[in-house]
Amino acid sequence: MSKKKAVAAVALGVTAAAVAGNLACNYAIKRPDPLKEPDPETREVYIKRAEIRERNNRNFYKCEPEDLSIKAVNGDNMRAWFLPAEKETNRFVICVHGYKCNGPDEFSHMAPFYHNDLGYNYLLPDLTGHGRSEGDYIGFGAPDAKNILLWVDYLINRFGSDIEIILHGISMGAATVMNCNEMSPPDQVKIIIEDCGFTSASEIMNLKLKDMIGFKFMPIVKIGSVFSKLKAGYFFEESNPLKNMNKAKNPILFIHGDQDQVVPFEHGQRLYDACTVEKDCMWVPNTVHAFSYYNAKEEYEAKIKEFIAKHMDKKETVEA
Repeated sequence: MSKKKAVAAVALGVTAAAVAGNLACNYAIKRPDPLKEPDPETREVYIKRAEIRERNNRNFYKCEPEDLSIKAVNGDNMRAWFLPAEKETNRFVICVHGYKCNGPDEFSHMAPFYHNDLGYNYLLPDLTGHGRSEGDYIGFGAPDAKNILLWVDYLINRFGSDIEIILHGISMGAATVMNCNEMSPPDQVKIIIEDCGFTSASEIMNLKLKDMIGFKFMPIVKIGSVFSKLKAGYFFEESNPLKNMNKAKNPILFIHGDQDQVVPFEHGQRLYDACTVEKDCMWVPNTVHAFSYYNAKEEYEAKIKEFIAKHMDKKETVEA
């Protein structure tokens, strides 16, 4: 091959890689077009979940939650629903939804537990690029963690420095709350509950790319990460709960279904093994991605109560 042809071949390869990286970036992080009709769901388990979500959302909105708004780190307008406790309490839970979801769809089903049973104040934010919040791109837990900490600051400023906060996330939201815990959150944050979170954004994107094309090709994800920085302001590697687990501040409860094919079960196991703070886990048998609460509601609630009793009520127990 002549030098001229070799240069042309390299240039073509670089161009192709850049095009593939840009496409991969857009596929992963671009906000879905709200006018585009999604493909009809045919899987029975997801059809039933959609029906459950619709019913839970109706019940949640009947409680007339307060509509909140603050500015994200990039200036986007972020929205959240806030359901105050029926009796005054200094305890709050911020529940963080997953990829291409929103606060109520992901967490209205837990309002009866947190708000009614435990009597907590209940905050359901929509991450930027999701739900009612602004934003053209999805954060994969990187800018999202900074934004959730802004919601923490909002609650502290509004309700006082003596409040206690639980961060509970599912899937991408779980990665988000783990990232929060690794960023030296305010002392008002007491425990972290992560449900089916991934080890890192790069790793989960490599896995999804393999599902699409049949093999892993790291350069595409790395190039996509550069485009993500240009478009959305972050590299994929900025969301890496596993790598930064040694910076974790508060106790973490790890929850994962053992049949999860979206974020494989071993992600939860590796995160748990790497955790350097007080921890516990709940591995849910015969359960796919983000279905642990649906499949094991009583056990799920009991595990959370046990974790709260150990790490938030222990001071009261000792004093009593």
